[in-house]
Amino acid sequence: MVKHIILWTLKEELTESEKERVKADIKAGLEGLAGKIPGLLEIRVHTQGLPSSNADLMLDSSFVDEAALKGYAVHPEHVAVADGKVRPYTAVRTCLDYEA
Repeated sequence: MVKHIILWTLKEELTESEKERVKADIKAGLEGLAGKIPGLLEIRVHTQGLPSSNADLMLDSSFVDEAALKGYAVHPEHVAVADGKVRPYTAVRTCLDYEA
């Protein structure tokens, strides 16, 4: 199994209410990919970090193998969510992929 973890920091110019809307949209969009992408085992977006956090949200996803992760990266439904709901609003993206 391969884990795919992403941490995002939202753009500073967003208001707090905009940030909450964006986080909800990202969560709905990414979690909505469950069952639609071959090899995707689990996908969860965490939007409510503790005050000690220095990121705004986290993607925690699992794939059957590295090939499935690569397929996810270019899958049209994932690309649509990334281009429409994630990339326009995020300033920083940190990724860690590993075999579990």
